[in-house]
Amino acid sequence: MSASAVFILDVKGKPLISRNYKGDVAMSEIDHFMPLLMQREEEGALTPLLSHGRVHFLWIKYSNLYLVATTLKNANASLVYSFLYKIVEVFSEYFKELEEESIRDNFVIVYELLDELMDFGFPQTTDSKILQEYITQQGNKLETGKSRVPPTVTNAVSWRSEGIKYKKNEVFIDVIESVNLLVNANGSVLLSEIVGTIKLKVFLSGMPELRLGLNDRVLFELTGRNKNKSVELEDVKFHQCVRLSRFDNDRTISFIPPDGDFELMSYRLSTQVKPLIWIESVIEKFSHSRVEIMVKAKGQFKKQSVANGVEISVPVPSDADSPRFKTSVGSAKYVPEKNMVIWSIKSFPGGKEYLMRAHFGLPSVEKEEVEGRPPIGVKFEIPYFTVSGIQVRYMKIIEKSGYQALPWVRYITQSGDYQLRTS
Repeated sequence: MSASAVFILDVKGKPLISRNYKGDVAMSEIDHFMPLLMQREEEGALTPLLSHGRVHFLWIKYSNLYLVATTLKNANASLVYSFLYKIVEVFSEYFKELEEESIRDNFVIVYELLDELMDFGFPQTTDSKILQEYITQQGNKLETGKSRVPPTVTNAVSWRSEGIKYKKNEVFIDVIESVNLLVNANGSVLLSEIVGTIKLKVFLSGMPELRLGLNDRVLFELTGRNKNKSVELEDVKFHQCVRLSRFDNDRTISFIPPDGDFELMSYRLSTQVKPLIWIESVIEKFSHSRVEIMVKAKGQFKKQSVANGVEISVPVPSDADSPRFKTSVGSAKYVPEKNMVIWSIKSFPGGKEYLMRAHFGLPSVEKEEVEGRPPIGVKFEIPYFTVSGIQVRYMKIIEKSGYQALPWVRYITQSGDYQLRTS
């Protein structure tokens, strides 16, 4: 079972708009939600599911709004939360920003969307591109006898319309990997993982079927190929267009794509990654006079690759002043509101090593409380490179009219949550 009703509340808990799908929960029950939430918050026992008597509130907070679903039954909670996040996604597509003002300004469209998104408590059409075909943001003009349900709603392929035509048929594939890394003060890696996404931009006519081939280890094992250049993907998550039964059988990623931009799949690899940019730091604090910081950054990736837009954030004491910097490359600036020095390097080739020195004055009167030392953070982006070694081996495009289409592939590695602790 799913949701009985869905409410959108303002930051004070006052309902802005609601939709009762099943009629088995009194709409006045929502009045208990905010007091319950505040009580749990004070007790430090706040959970994403709150209960009042027999009624359960499943809620999420987005900017200054609360989205709440109510249910009496033992509902499929993960389905309800996925649906609430889908509401956020669809409304953001329609109104650019989802906030109280955009709900108040678009009451009619919000009601229409809530009607189409769910029926009797079960999610229905949740693809914003398809919804935009028949729920438009122009004022409704009354035209009798022209009511027409788009075929995509009743179609087996609900995410793609028929009759799409392009002069030039192309597919752009972006393989983007984010590296999450945590290194402790003595240089040993505590956490290291790669989170990858494959994003597509599709400009194809008709109803094409696409087949994507990756250097997936399980596939290589099934077909008896050499495993050396393969990658073991974990936590693989697909867009709804992918035929899961086909993937389960023979690891083929086969699908009819939506038109335009979408995320085809995401995956994770919990392999030990050699830190791409290694940081060594020495922070010397001379009490009542000054702090001296020396940071050395080394690119530990291939020499032919270049990291762009590198930003190294080094924490400094909150009472430091009169900064002076010396860098072997790039520029350093002091950001007092964050108690940080940000060292920016436009392009950082692999195998290179750079130095930054900073000097700060300290007040003569020392602060009483002991400050914690935040870690050094690193941001970067390396094009034409994937740290896992994942590769798009092929992209086959099959369409009954038999046109030729060009697939383009781009690889990017970027920093995710990339932190190195200081001693």
